[in-house]
Amino acid sequence: MAHICGVKMIFFLLLLVSPSYGFLEGLYCGLENCYEILGVTRDASRGEITKGYRKLAKKWHPDMAGKGEEKEEFTKMFQKIANAYEILRDDEQRENYNYMLDNPDEHLANYYRYYRRYAPKVDIRIVIAVSLTIISAIQYWGAWNNYNTAINYLCKEPKYRIQAVGIAKAEGLIGQKRDRKDKRTKEEIRNEEEEIIKKVIEEKMDIRGGYSKPDIKDILWIQLILSPYYLVQYLIWFARWVWRFWIRREEYGEEEKLYLIKKYLKASRSQWELAKEENFDEYMRKELWIKDNFNAWKQEKEEEMKAKLAESARYKSFRRYMKKGGPGQMTFGPE
Repeated sequence: MAHICGVKMIFFLLLLVSPSYGFLEGLYCGLENCYEILGVTRDASRGEITKGYRKLAKKWHPDMAGKGEEKEEFTKMFQKIANAYEILRDDEQRENYNYMLDNPDEHLANYYRYYRRYAPKVDIRIVIAVSLTIISAIQYWGAWNNYNTAINYLCKEPKYRIQAVGIAKAEGLIGQKRDRKDKRTKEEIRNEEEEIIKKVIEEKMDIRGGYSKPDIKDILWIQLILSPYYLVQYLIWFARWVWRFWIRREEYGEEEKLYLIKKYLKASRSQWELAKEENFDEYMRKELWIKDNFNAWKQEKEEEMKAKLAESARYKSFRRYMKKGGPGQMTFGPE
C-alpha cells in the first residue's frame, strides 16, 4: 500500500514540473509565457503590447549595461523581450500561440502551426503546373523508350524483318552491288542496313497496336488542355448514338459493331488495334457486338485457357506447390 502511495506521489510531482501549461522547448518563448515576459495580460491590445515592449527594451537594452556578465545578462533578456514582442504583435503568430496555451496536449498540431509559418509560400497553381509538366515529360519519355524497344524487337522478329528486307530491296535501299570505290567495311555496311530496315519498319509497315509511335496528344498536359473539346465531341457522339440506335432503331454499321466489341473487351486503344488486326474475322463472324454472343465467346475462351493450363506440366507443378501451402521444392517439367 505504501509502495502504491509512493508511486502516486511521484506521478503527481512529475505533473507539477512537466510543461503542462502549453509551453514547449524551442517554440515561441520556450518554457516561459510571452505575455508575462512583456508584463501584459492575454487580453492586451496591440498598443499595450507595443508599450510594454518599449518600456522593457529601454530598460534591458545592452547599451544600458556595464561589461562582462552584466552585459551578457542584459543581452539575453533583451533578446527574450524582442522575441516575445515579435510573436505577440503578429496576429497570426499570436493566434497560434494562444491555441498552444489552450491546447497544451496537442503537441504535433502545435509544432505544425508554428513551423508552417516559416514554410515557403508557393502558389498552388505553380505546384500543380510543375507537377503536371514533370509527369508529362516522364510519360512521353517512357512512351518513346517503349517504342524504340519494340522497334528493335521487330527488327529481329522474322515476320517483320523479312517484309522489311523485301521492301528495302525492292526500293534499292539495300542489296545493291558494291562499288569498288566504296571504302566501307562489312561491319559499317551491316550497321547501315540495320538502320534502313528499322526505318522501313517504322515508316512503311503497319505496326499499329502496341507498337504504334507515341503521339504527343496522349500525354497528360495535352489531354487536360483538350479535355473540353473531347467532352463536347463525346456529347455530340452520344446524342447521335441515342437518336440513331435507341430512338430510330437503326442497324449497326461496322464502326459501331467494332466500338461495342472494344467496349465489351475493356481494351485500351493500343490493345484494341492489335486485337482487331489479329481477330477481326472471328469478331465479325461470331457477331460479338451482341452482348449474349460476346459472353458466350468469352466463356469459351476461358474454358480453352483452362484446358491448356491443365495440360501444362509447369502449371500442374505450380498447383501442387500451392496446395502444399508454402515454399518447398518445386520443379518445372518440360511443356
